[in-house]
Order: sequence, then C-alpha cells, then structure tokens
Amino acid sequence: MEKVAGSGSSSRWSLSGFTALVTGGTRGIGYAVVEELAELGATVYTCSRNEAELNERLQEWAAKGLQVKGSVCDASSREQRIQLMENVSSAFDGKLNILLSINNVGTNIRKPTIDYTAEEYARLLGMNLESAFRLCQLAHPLLKASGNGSVVFISSVTGLVHVGSAGSIYGATKEAMNQLTRNLACEWAKDNIRVNGVAPWYIRMSLVEHVIFLIFLMHFSL
Repeated sequence: MEKVAGSGSSSRWSLSGFTALVTGGTRGIGYAVVEELAELGATVYTCSRNEAELNERLQEWAAKGLQVKGSVCDASSREQRIQLMENVSSAFDGKLNILLSINNVGTNIRKPTIDYTAEEYARLLGMNLESAFRLCQLAHPLLKASGNGSVVFISSVTGLVHVGSAGSIYGATKEAMNQLTRNLACEWAKDNIRVNGVAPWYIRMSLVEHVIFLIFLMHFSL
C-alpha cells in the first residue's frame, strides 16, 4: 500500500494495482467498503444473494468510474462459495490481495437463550461463522499467491461484551470469529497474509434498523 501526495482522495492511501473481494457488498457496511477500496484504486469483486440489487450497484459504480465486478452468491452455500472463488480467481489471474468478509456479519434471531431451536442454532453458526471460515480456506491460495495478502473480518462488539439485544448465540459466533482472527494471524503470517478483525457497535442498516429504533425509544422514555 502506497501513500500518495495531493489533495482530496489522492492524499489518502493508494491501493492502485491491488485486488479485493468484499462479500456482501451491495448494502450497509459492505457497500461502503466496496466504494472506499475502489476509490483508493483497488479493483474490487463483490457478491450478493440478490441479483437485481447486485446489478443495480454494479451499474452505479460503473457510472462513477469505479472498477467493481461481481456475481450472485449465497455465502452459506458450499457450492456457491466454491463458484465465487473460481470467479474471483479467473477475474484476478489467480491472485487476491484483500478478502473482507462483510456478509458474514450474517444474520440474527433475537430471543431468550432457552427458546432457540436446534435449527436456529445451526443456522446462526453456519451463516455467521462457518461461511467466513470456509471462504478463508478457499481464498488462502489466492492470497498467498499475491505475496501481500490481507484478511479483514467484520466481527461485533457483542463478541467482546454482553449486549442483551443481540442474543447469546450471535455473541458466541462473533467471539469465535475473534479467536479465528487471532489464530489465522499467527498461522498465516509465514505466507505474508495479515489477518485482522473489526468489531463495530450497532451500524444503521436493514439488519438492525428496527433494534436501533427501539433503543432510541427506550433512551428517551427514561
């Protein structure tokens, strides 16, 4: 990564020549990350389960002159994860500099711990943790081949402290992701792959917008 002199966006870090895969890049945190990376000069590949939304975003980014490609993928599906990585490998000649697991913010089911079913437990672990783990496995050869790889997980503050509105299983998946980050950072350092995690608080997006509204009401009713 090179810092270039100048004004506006040119005064920030330059990612010219870098490639990036941002899973779940059509809304929320993912959307913002795709734009930031592309504005810094990276060529970005992204995915979404919603084909219409993906196509709309790709057209929007193309109109802005940003280099963004993409395809439909449900990261919870083994077959679609494999196809996604094949698409990325083809688009970037077998090399990948940056993997950001954004859609692995995943999903949530908010209820008391004793009310979770076995199916709900499996769904949360599969979407929030396993998909991130499997994507890392698939991306490793491409990251290593680049000679300068970086993985960034989007975890959550719920993996560090108790947040009652988030639920116990969601928090457990995020703490597991934090530990995965620590382990991979040590294990993959020899392959010149950095592994980091970001643990944000509530971000206004469709997944949690109703929860933020309830917190707002509770705050002002006290």
